[in-house]
Amino acid sequence: MVARVGEDFANGVIRWGADAVEAGSVRRYVEVLEFDCPLHQGPDAVAPSTSLASFTLPAMWPAGQSPVFTSDARNAEPERSPLKGTRPEGMPPTTAYMATDYEVDYLQPARLGDRLGRRGNRLVRCEPKATKVGRGAFTTWEYEIVNQREEVLARCRFGMYHYEPH
Repeated sequence: MVARVGEDFANGVIRWGADAVEAGSVRRYVEVLEFDCPLHQGPDAVAPSTSLASFTLPAMWPAGQSPVFTSDARNAEPERSPLKGTRPEGMPPTTAYMATDYEVDYLQPARLGDRLGRRGNRLVRCEPKATKVGRGAFTTWEYEIVNQREEVLARCRFGMYHYEPH
């Protein structure tokens, strides 16, 4: 994977979120935060910047698919999840992972009715490392959040540690 730093494993393909930005979703997002800001209310509302990534997620369980959880074991992980990240071909097999960091440059707002997607999945760093929890690699990935017009709303970069536990 170290030799593949710089490669876009999504080949520029956009993965669209399950739902458009809608007033009810924005209201529920700001409601639990008690975030009383006029920018997020009314017919011209914009989504809070911190909510953009949630609008890029595909459905966790599309109707007709097998159950998400296929094991009753303690600490069982879902069989599939859009949050598990990319496992590109050639990546060494690991059974555990954790997020290490996440940063975003917000460039413009998402408006009601926008459909958001995630474009790209570029590997920008891969550092093999043995740690107290296991042997693996720290990776950093970046992607863009775009709207239905393919305008870039945000540039995101996140780190993961994929490893094999001791």
